[in-house]
This record gives sequence, C-alpha cells and structure tokens, in this order.
Amino acid sequence: MREWLTWASVGMEGVLFKRLDGVYEPSIRGWQKYKILETSEAIVGAVTGSLAAPRSLLLGRYDDDDRLQYTGRTTTLPRAASGTVAGLLVPDQRGHPWTGWSFSAGWESRETLNVTLLEPELVVEVGVDVARDTSGRWRHPARWHRARPDLDPADVSRWTSPPR
Repeated sequence: MREWLTWASVGMEGVLFKRLDGVYEPSIRGWQKYKILETSEAIVGAVTGSLAAPRSLLLGRYDDDDRLQYTGRTTTLPRAASGTVAGLLVPDQRGHPWTGWSFSAGWESRETLNVTLLEPELVVEVGVDVARDTSGRWRHPARWHRARPDLDPADVSRWTSPPR
C-alpha cells in the first residue's frame, strides 16, 4: 500500500480497502478510506459569518497575471481559530477581484453563501487532500491549521490551471 500512496502526482486521491470477503453495501461503512493529505498556504479573500466571528474562509492564490483566483474554502473554523483570525481581517477597501461573484454553499447546491470580501492580505496554512475539480480548485473543504501573518501573499505558490 505504501507505494500506492506515492501516486498522488497522477491524480490518485487515496486508497480504499476492505476485508477479502467484504462486499459493497450501500449506506454501510464497511470499507475504509485512506486519503492523501498535504498542507498548503492560501490567501484569505473572503469570510462567511461576520468579521468579528468568521465562520469559514474563502481562499485564493494569485495567477501569473496577478489575478486572485478562488481555490476553495475551509470547513467551519474552531472557535479559537475564529477569534484568532478575526483580529487579522481587513475589510475590502480598494475594489475586490471577486466583486460580483457568487459562491455555492456546496456540491450541487443552488444556495449561495453570504460572504464578506476582504483585502487579500492574510495568509493561512490549511490541510487539503489532493483531489481537485476540473478547474483546479480543491474538491473538498480545507481544514484550518494556522494563520501565517509572517508570510506575504506574494510568498504563496501561484495558481496553476490544470492542463486541458
């Protein structure tokens, strides 16, 4: 199995395993999943909830044309993380690159998120799995690790679109 976990570079998200005599049973968790995870830095471009108590972070990275591209959002922040982040957020004052965008509340959901756009200045470290959608965004919500006020947005890896 260890060798299989090196296949993330070709798009493998993880490994499913089951008992040799096990069969798939809908709605029953008889199989186990091991996901390939990594940590990554991203720039906070918006939040759900309030600036005083952010609920989740909408994340981005700059592309080669210096446009902030949306990469995904976090799961609900733990209370302590929400308090930490709240003191580091700056509301948008210059005209945000995501002005006019709408963000979906979830897979195949028509509900849109109510977001507050921010100056894209805060860098955070998040845990993500290697799954990406067709536009290169993280397929699953990122998990909060920590704020990185020691990093500048220019220090964050550039957005790269997937090959077509």
